[in-house]
Order: sequence, then C-alpha cells, then structure tokens
Amino acid sequence: MKILVCISHVPDTTSKINFSNGDSEFDTNGVQYVINPNDEFGLTRAIWFQEQQAATVTVVNVGGPDTEPTLRKALAIGANEAIRVNANPTDGFFVAKQLAEVIKNGGYDLVIAGKESLDYNGGMVPGMIAGILGSNFLNSCTALTVDGNNVKAVREIDGGKETVSTTLPLIIGGQKGLVEEKDLRIPNMRGIMTARTKALTILEPVDAPVNTKAVKFEKPAPKSAVKLVSPDNLDELINLLHNEAKVI
Repeated sequence: MKILVCISHVPDTTSKINFSNGDSEFDTNGVQYVINPNDEFGLTRAIWFQEQQAATVTVVNVGGPDTEPTLRKALAIGANEAIRVNANPTDGFFVAKQLAEVIKNGGYDLVIAGKESLDYNGGMVPGMIAGILGSNFLNSCTALTVDGNNVKAVREIDGGKETVSTTLPLIIGGQKGLVEEKDLRIPNMRGIMTARTKALTILEPVDAPVNTKAVKFEKPAPKSAVKLVSPDNLDELINLLHNEAKVI
C-alpha cells in the first residue's frame, strides 16, 4: 500500500502572532513552525500501517524552502520520503490542485490529510482534492483500518459518530482520535540522522488559478474586565445581564 500524507507547515500555538503591511500579511518574524496537529495524527497512523502492513509512506507539502525542516521532522518520525511542491500556498484551491497532481502521478492508494490546518482553519483542501480526482473521500476521520482493498473508518458527525465502509483509493481528512495523543512520536537521534539521507524531491507547481487573497487580518478584541456581583444581589445581576451583556 502506498500512502501519501499531506503536511501543513503551521505556527506553533505558543508563538506570538502579529501582522504587517497594514495588517494584510502574517508576520513570520520570530515564529516557530511545526507539523499541523491534524496532519501529525495522520502521519502517525500512516507509520502504523508502515510497520504493520509494510506500507510505504511519503509526505508532501506545498511551500518554499522554509518548510523543509518540517518535512525533515516527518522523515525523522518515520516517513520513507518527502516531496515539496515549490510554491507559495496562496489559497486552498491552489494547494489542492498541486496535491492532486502529485497524487495523480504517484499512484497512491491512501491519501491522509488533516481535516483542517491550525493556522487558517479552512477545512477545504482534502475535499477539493477528492473532487478534482473523483476519489472516495471521508472527512473528520477518527479511526481507520485497511484490509486489502477494503477500508472501514469512523468519522465524527453532528451528535455522534458514523462507521462507514469503502474501498481504496481513498482520501481522508483526519483529526484527533485517528491515533491517541500518547502514540504521537517524537523523533529520536537515530531518526533525525536517518532523515538526512532520505529523499526529498522538489517539484515545480502546475498552473492553477488563485481565487482568493487575504485582504486584512484582525486579532480578537481583548477581553473586558470581569464584574463580580454578590450572590445576594440578584437584582444587580439581572440588570447587568439584561442591559449590559444583553443575553436575557
């Protein structure tokens, strides 16, 4: 089984977020980048298939040279090889077109992407890839087993979970639950050294329209001060909820 894991290069949640150029661009100065958490769950599951079912695992990213340390980390975790599409990931459709081309040329059986990235939370790329390729698609996937060409998966739906059966080739949008957090892997020294010798292929992008652009970023408004009301003063509490908070 050939598995492709799509890797997003996203800011660490502990990084301080700022914007530049009139709040129209993300300021990358001083920002630490990591593997998108939803993608890391998918990568860990792919490594399990590698160990248990002799699958080969390739990771792919759309981005510039600055994303290569993130790909090298994925290789250190256990992926066999990496691909970087040398392009700025301008919007979801552009990224989906690039990834669809890699998938089409690579003949992958299973494509695992995070259901959304931690930075923009667009939640559109896996579904767009499936639409472009006409492939089977499951989103919000929290469990996945493969037996030959047959697949059984569990995905989150409103109010619960749904178990579905399908066949390869398949594209999934994975999330927390695909593996347990305790099963996520930290690269060891041997993995880091081995990653340096693994293939990292750079591909030039295919032509694709850029349909959207960021006009302006805006930080959430700071939280207002908390007002404490005595438990004996219910009239004041009701007044504040009604006239100030306007929730009743």
